[in-house]
Amino acid sequence: MDITLEWLKEKQACEEAVIAFKKTYVEQEVDYQDLLNALAEAKRPDWASWLLDRAGPIDTILHIDGSKKIYGNLFFAGKIEVAKSITVTGGIEAGGEIKAGYEIKAGYGIKAGYGIEAGGEIKAGGEIKAGGGIKAGGGIEAGEDFGIYAGLNIRISKKSEYATVISKTKPKNLLLGNWREKEEK
Repeated sequence: MDITLEWLKEKQACEEAVIAFKKTYVEQEVDYQDLLNALAEAKRPDWASWLLDRAGPIDTILHIDGSKKIYGNLFFAGKIEVAKSITVTGGIEAGGEIKAGYEIKAGYGIKAGYGIEAGGEIKAGGEIKAGGGIKAGGGIEAGEDFGIYAGLNIRISKKSEYATVISKTKPKNLLLGNWREKEEK
């Protein structure tokens, strides 16, 4: 998927973003994921989040073997799969779901268009938002004075089934979603 100047205007991007796009992309179009990467590098999480909200998820997978530490932000238009752990000093945002074999940690927020799942803990310095459920083998912790939201994209009639938060202990700042204790195997 390519993002064009016309598309940005149609979606009512702010004037500053339109000017920056014109200046940077002379050809007037750029690949969606390439633009997200550029916004992460430019330290524009506000614009990247706006773009993900407007363009939505795509059917791609970012697969990370082992563990990964990223200095900055991670924005991905599709699904993020991590074999072990991921630590990001900024925020993590995916158009699809975010899955890790062990831990997911972010200095700021964690947001997924669908669910968030980790074999260990999920920890963010800001809020944790999932379009679907959130599941952790350990605890789930948002930053001080930030909330945890599960089921943002779920129909009200399906919330009890799909807007679930599963962890060893109930997160103290769960604002949306139904908590269930993780069953030991």
